[in-house]
Amino acid sequence: MANILVVDDELGIRDLLSEILNDEGHSVDLAENATQARNARLSTGYDLVLLDIWMPDTDGVSLLKEWAMAGALTMPVIMMSGHATIETAVEATRIGAFSFLEKPITMQKLLKAVEQGLTRSAANASAAAAATHGRGDASGPQATAPMAVAEGGTGTAEAAVPVAPHLEQGPLAHQGFNLDRPLREARDGFEKAYFEFHLAREGGSMTRVAEKTGLERTHLYRKLRQLGVDLGRNRRNG
Repeated sequence: MANILVVDDELGIRDLLSEILNDEGHSVDLAENATQARNARLSTGYDLVLLDIWMPDTDGVSLLKEWAMAGALTMPVIMMSGHATIETAVEATRIGAFSFLEKPITMQKLLKAVEQGLTRSAANASAAAAATHGRGDASGPQATAPMAVAEGGTGTAEAAVPVAPHLEQGPLAHQGFNLDRPLREARDGFEKAYFEFHLAREGGSMTRVAEKTGLERTHLYRKLRQLGVDLGRNRRNG
């Protein structure tokens, strides 16, 4: 059983996610805005947070950044939105979001994302425990996440953004985007990395990649050629 925080301003979505996750045996807390989410985060240690992007007081990306800058992004955060853009995805990923769920959220996608997030949370907890044991000081301060300086930054504390542990390895590790370039180039870079990840995971199977990405095969082929994705290499790797 895991402690999960669901942050969404829509009552129906909060109730639906809570019901599904409770049925899976998890303990679920609910917050309808960023203020309630902050208070819940201060009083409880969560294994996972489901965070809506568009909220009336403070948007989810701003809250994610706030947690990251305060060193409070110690759990995987899954962003949720029905209107997310590539630019939003790039920004949230850079800050430390674990993954995205597009609304309306199906139960299958929800449970898969939660399972992956909790697996990462458990791995991070084990790594932290091993590091503490290795230092021989169980009461010492927790190891802090490494800092990444924004492109073109000065290296000062103000320019640094904490990098979440789950971004150091795994499927998001290769997405070190250079945001100091035209929007179209940044978007193409994100999309190319996205499709290469799915091609590698599915062993180069275009049928399975089409299902995963929600694209028709003909459109998918055209998109991959446009982005310059090496299909032969992904098939060989698969």
